[in-house]
Amino acid sequence: MTRRAYGFAVALALCVGVLTWLTSYRYNLPVRDPDGIAGPSYIRLPLVVLLFYLADVVPRALIANRGFSNFRASVKTYSRERWTRSRWSLVLVGLMSFYIVYVGYRNLKGFLPAIRYHVKYDKVLLSLDRAFAFGHDPATVLHHVLGIGIAAHLLAYVYVFFVLFVPLSLGAALVWSKNVATGFWYVTALCINWVLGVASYYWVPSVGPFISNAKAFVDLPNTAVTSLQSALLQGRQSYIEDPHATDSVQSVAAFASLHVSVVFTASLICFFVIRSRAVRITMWVYFAVTVISTIYFGWHYILDDIAGLTIGLLSVWIGGRTTGHPMRKQRYLADAGDGVLGVFPPRSVPPGSEPSPVTAPHPAGRNEAVGDDASNGPRKDTAPA
Repeated sequence: MTRRAYGFAVALALCVGVLTWLTSYRYNLPVRDPDGIAGPSYIRLPLVVLLFYLADVVPRALIANRGFSNFRASVKTYSRERWTRSRWSLVLVGLMSFYIVYVGYRNLKGFLPAIRYHVKYDKVLLSLDRAFAFGHDPATVLHHVLGIGIAAHLLAYVYVFFVLFVPLSLGAALVWSKNVATGFWYVTALCINWVLGVASYYWVPSVGPFISNAKAFVDLPNTAVTSLQSALLQGRQSYIEDPHATDSVQSVAAFASLHVSVVFTASLICFFVIRSRAVRITMWVYFAVTVISTIYFGWHYILDDIAGLTIGLLSVWIGGRTTGHPMRKQRYLADAGDGVLGVFPPRSVPPGSEPSPVTAPHPAGRNEAVGDDASNGPRKDTAPA
C-alpha cells in the first residue's frame, strides 16, 4: 500500500484540525468532543478497532476448528498472517484521520449560529419544495401516501440507524478489507463528505422544515426521531444562549443532507467493490428509505437531498482519484475463507479440500473477478484497481 492511499486523508485531517482551532480562537468558541457521552476518545477509538478485530478473528477460528478446540493457536496463527504491524498502523491512521475530520466537522457545524446567525434560506428552500411538489408540502404528501402510523416508526428506525451505520461501515472498511487501500477509499470519501457538508452549511444556512414549517409535522406520532429533534432544538438553544455554559454541540443544519450523501457514498462504493448482489441491493434500499425519511420527518428540503447526492458523488470521485481507485467495478472473486463481503463471515473450508475459485490473472499478479455471481457464466465485469 503506497502513501497515496492514505496521504490525502491524513492531510485533510490536519487541515480540518487547524481550521477548527483557528475558528474557535477567532470567535472565542469552545471545541468539544461531540460524542463525549460515549466515553473519552482515547478509550473509544481503540475499543472500536479491538471489537472489529475480534469480529474478524474469532468467528474464523471457531468455524475452522468446529468449536473451541485449538482456538488460541488458530487465533495466533491467523493474527500473524493477517494482522501485521503495518496493517495495525494503517487501520489506526485511517481511524484517527476520520475522527479528527469528524470532530472538526461537528464543531464547525456547531459554530454556525455564532458566525451566520442572521442569515437563513429556509423561506427560499420551502418555496422550492412546494414548487417541486406542485404547490404542496412534500412531507405532507408523504404522510398521506405512507400514513403516519407504522411507516413513521419504521422510517424513524432507519433514520436513527445512521448513528450506528457510520462507525460500523468505517470499521468494516478498515478492518475487514483484505486490501486496506480499498478501505481507505471509503475512509477518504467519508472525510470529504464532512468537509463538503460543513462548507454547504455555511454557504446556504438553514434549519430545515421541522423548524421552519413545524405545523406540517404536528400530527406525527412520538418516535425516536421526534425525541431526537426535541433534544437537538434544546441543545441548539442552550448553545445560542451561551456556548460556554453548555456541553452540547449545536447540530442543526439542513443544507445539504449528510445522511443522503454518506449513505449514497457507501452504496456507490459497495456497487464498485462488493461482489455480493444481496449486499449491493440492501445498500441501495437503505439509501432510498433514508432519502424518504429525511423528507418525511422534515429534516431536509428536496434541494438538500439533491445537494447531498452531489456531495456523495464528488466524495467518491475525489476519494477514488486520491487513493488510486477508478470509478468502475472492481469486484474480486472470494478466496477460500472469505464470505459475503469478500472477507467476512468466513466459510469453514479445510485447506486443500476445495479447488480455488475461477479467476483471471491480473497483470499485477492479483486475482481479478470474473462474472457477477458464481452462478453466472464467464463474463468479465471488473477492471483493475
